[in-house]
Amino acid sequence: MTTPPLTRREEMAVVAARLLRPKERVLVGVGMPNLAANLAKRLHAPDLVLIYESGILDANPETLPLSIGDPVLVRDALATISMLDLFSNYLQTGWVDVGFLGGAQVDRRGNLNSTVIGPYDHPAVRLAGSGGAADIAACAQRLILMLPQDRRHFPARVDFVTSPGHPATGRRPDGRGPAWVVTDMGLYDFDSTGEMRLRALYRDETVEAVQAATGWPLAIHPHPTRVPPVTPEEYRALRALQQARGGPRR
Repeated sequence: MTTPPLTRREEMAVVAARLLRPKERVLVGVGMPNLAANLAKRLHAPDLVLIYESGILDANPETLPLSIGDPVLVRDALATISMLDLFSNYLQTGWVDVGFLGGAQVDRRGNLNSTVIGPYDHPAVRLAGSGGAADIAACAQRLILMLPQDRRHFPARVDFVTSPGHPATGRRPDGRGPAWVVTDMGLYDFDSTGEMRLRALYRDETVEAVQAATGWPLAIHPHPTRVPPVTPEEYRALRALQQARGGPRR
C-alpha cells in the first residue's frame, strides 16, 4: 500500500522538530510550533520540557493539543501555575531555552508581526495580537519562527513589530533573539550582523524561487545545503500524532 506523501507544511514541522535539542525548555506557540514540538518529543527528545502559555510546565500530552488550553496538557504535566508566575518567574528570568512562534509577517531582522496587516489605525486585517509572543521573543534564550514563505509573509518591512527581532545595529547584545526561521521553501539562520540568511533549501526549490518569494535582497549562506529528506521514522511519528487527533491537518 502506497503511503501518502507529506505536504510541505508537514515537512516544515519535521524540519522544525529537528532544531529542538534534548532537555531544552521550550515555550510552545499555537499552530505549527505545537505540532513540531510534540513531534520532537516523540522522536529524538523524549525529555524535552514543553511549556505552554496557559501555565503548564513539562507537559506530556498523549495526543496533539488543540490549543494552549486543551485539558490533555494538564494530565501528566509536572505542574500547572498561573500565567503571572510563568511569565514573571520562569520566562522573564531566562529559564526558557527556546521560544517557538508563528506569525503573519517576518522581516530580514526577524521582527515578527501578528497584530495587523496594513496601517495600525486603519488595518486591512486585524490579527489576534501578541498574547505572550512579545515577552517570549524578548526573554527566551533563542527563538525559532515558523511561517509559509511568499512576499505577503516576507515583506521588506513588517506592518507592525509585535515580537522584536535583532536590532538594525547587529545581533542582540545579550546573545538572544531569532536563531532559525522554518518555511515551506527553506531553512534560515541569522548571520553575525543579525540578518536572516538562507541556510538550506527543500529538495525541489531553487535560490531564484526563494528570492522571488522574499521582499528584500536575501542573504545566502556561503555553502547552502539541501534539507535532508523526511525519514521513515519521522513520517510514522508525524502520522501517528495526527491520527490520534483525527487525521492530518492541511
